[in-house]
Formats: sequence, structure tokens, C-alpha cells
Amino acid sequence: MKRTLPALLLTAALAVTAGCDGSGGGGGDAAEANAARGPIDVWLSNNQEELAWGKAMVEAWNAQHADQKINAQEIPAGTSSEEVIGAAITAGNAPCLIFNTAPAAVPQFQKQGGLVALDSFDGGAAYIAERTGQTADQYKSPDGKFYQLPWKSNPVMIFYNKEIFAKAGLDPERPPLATYDQFLAAARKIKSSGAAQAAIYPAPTSEFFQSWFDFYPLFAAETGGKQLVEGGKAQFDSPEGQRVAEFWKTLYTEGLAPKEKYNGDSFADGKAAMAIVGPWAISVYGNKVKWGAVPVPTSTGKPADQIRTFSDAKNVAMYSACKNRATAWDVMRFATSKEQDGALLAKTGQMPLRTDLATAYPDYFAKNPAYQAFADQAARTVEVPNVPNSVAVWQAFRDAYSESVIFGKKPVPDALGAAADKVDQLAAGS
Repeated sequence: MKRTLPALLLTAALAVTAGCDGSGGGGGDAAEANAARGPIDVWLSNNQEELAWGKAMVEAWNAQHADQKINAQEIPAGTSSEEVIGAAITAGNAPCLIFNTAPAAVPQFQKQGGLVALDSFDGGAAYIAERTGQTADQYKSPDGKFYQLPWKSNPVMIFYNKEIFAKAGLDPERPPLATYDQFLAAARKIKSSGAAQAAIYPAPTSEFFQSWFDFYPLFAAETGGKQLVEGGKAQFDSPEGQRVAEFWKTLYTEGLAPKEKYNGDSFADGKAAMAIVGPWAISVYGNKVKWGAVPVPTSTGKPADQIRTFSDAKNVAMYSACKNRATAWDVMRFATSKEQDGALLAKTGQMPLRTDLATAYPDYFAKNPAYQAFADQAARTVEVPNVPNSVAVWQAFRDAYSESVIFGKKPVPDALGAAADKVDQLAAGS
């Protein structure tokens, strides 16, 4: 799968912006801003499905709020949306709300003084907890406050090509992929039969976020839901982490997962029999690939209803330059209401982070059964840890993973041990 930093971080950004003054932190009296209402501007995603949802949401809001209308436009172009937003925070003209804020970016934006604690609004924390349940705890910052509202997830699973599996002599309806041994045996059969160039083709490149789509989902599953860092300490230098890393190392060592970058979508192009992706891929692959989906493997083959995976969530954050924060907070709740979440689900296939997801939209899942497994999986997701130096933490891990797992230049235990020491320092704010 080809992935880019803008796509994974904040490319499909939807921002709602109010009037701002010129100071870096937004200036003005916070209490006054928190109570202020008025017209706001909105930046919408260039992703067609989310753009359609955003425009409809804006129209629905404007029809009910003549004195607090939203004026919509797409997010300004830049090297990446993260850079655009970071620069806007520094300049003091960041938007009020950004839908699709990457959780990994929140610690840096918070460090810049660019975010508003949603707990500062009456019932803010309670609303988040009621909508998202215990999953919301993963999105709290170290100070115990919410600087992001959990919005939607794309829980990743193993997509597999049924035609390639059949060609390799594997059961395309009940593929043997639950355990590491089963997965490796299937991968070897795919490669030896010539059914596909690769069994699976995660990006072997060094960008910090690439581990979200190889190591991290399997680590979440193997550990029963641990984050990469918990309690300020790295968790990956453990027996579970070693097992996951050695599993991937075997795939690379035996040539079942290529070490070269693929320019394109290896799964869609039929070059790889499997991919680790979320429900967004259903509409992308459509009828192009006869696909199936199963949970990520574990060493012992845990039952599907016990498997946890990476959420690939994008959230909503409020930025401190915003003057009309009361309107911004109202829009946040409006855009994440049951009605709007249902509209988002229908237009994009992405999973709203709601406790009642599967039961809230029975008609949708009845008409779209392919999404049901992802709705079930959405209740068991693991987010990136909200820690200082979040991106640097992931980069330190990725560097060690690349060196040992992908390219085999260093023993896995040595690489993960050294990376854990570095991550502990970074997560402590050093």
C-alpha cells in the first residue's frame, strides 16, 4: 500500500474557523471567547466523500443558525496539512476547529499553545465520554484534559484477495490466517505457487507513521490492547513485542514481504495477496478486487471478538486563536450528533467513534454487510499514545524496526531495547 504523510496525518482535513487576532496563542480573554458566538469559516476536505458530508453538514447547520453561519472552503494547500496547521498556530490565525486532526499531532499542537481544552465547556468531558465511552480515555492528554474530540476511526484488518488465495490453493472463504504459523504458511504458499509477487506488501520506508500499518496493529492484538507507550515507558521491548517483530522479520527474510518501495497500490494492482487497511478501502477497491477481510493474526489465534487493532482515527480539535468558541463547541456537537454520524457513515464508510455504533444504524449495516465486521472491530481499537514528542517517539521506534526487522542489520532484541531507552527519554519530555 502506498501511503503519504499528508494522507495519513491531516490531508482530509475539515476545519471550522472563526475570527482571529494576530497573537500566536489567539490572545484575548479565554472566558469571553468561550462564551462568544457568531459567523465562522469552514475549511473542508478535498476527499470527495468527506467533502460531500461536510457541505451537507454546513447546509444543515446554516438552515438553523442564521446569525452563526458557516462559510465553507477547502483547506489551503501545503506540503502537508500538519505543516499548514502548525504554521497557522504560530501565526495566530489557526482555524477554530479541524476535523481530521491526527492524534499523533495533538501533543505538538498542544505544546505550541494552539489547542483549547474541551473540558472548559459545560459538559464537554461528559459529552465525549457519553458518545465514545471508555475508548475516549485514550485521547486524554497527560494533564487529564481533552484537547481532541474522538470523531471517526478506520480500524485496520487484513484484506486478502480471494482470487489469489484460490490460485495458491488456499480456502478463499475461510483463509487460514489466525495464527502467525498459519499466516506464514499461507504466505509461503502464495509466493511458491506464483499466485502473487508478494504475500503482503507494507511500505518498507522509514516514515514514522508506517509502523501504524505493520507492527502496531499486531502489537495491539498480541498484547490485548497496549499502546506503544504506557505510563511514560515503552511497551514494545517485551515478549509480545518481540514476537510481533520476529513474525514480520520472517516475512521479510523469506522474501514474502518485499523490502523495496512500491509506487502504487500493491493490493489493488494484484502484486500483493494481502494488505492491512481499514473500511475506507471497501469503496476504493469495490469490484476491482474480490476481497475478504479478517482480523490481524496473533501468535495463539485469539478469537475475533478478542482482537484489538490500530484505530487509524481522525479527531476534532479546537484551536486557541478562535474567538467564537461557543459556536465552535456547538458545531462540534452538531457535527458528531447521531444524525450527522449516520450521514458520515453513509457517505464515507468510516466508523464514528460511538459506543452504540452497531445498534445505532441497523439499516445501514443490513444494507452494507461488508462494513459490519469493521463496526464490530471499531469497539476494540488502540490509539497512538498521547505523549510528549509523539512523532519523535514513533520515528525512534521506526528507525529501530527498519534496521532490525526489515533490513536485518541488527538483532531484533538489541534494536528494540535501544529504542525503548530512547523512547522513554522522549516520552518524559527530554
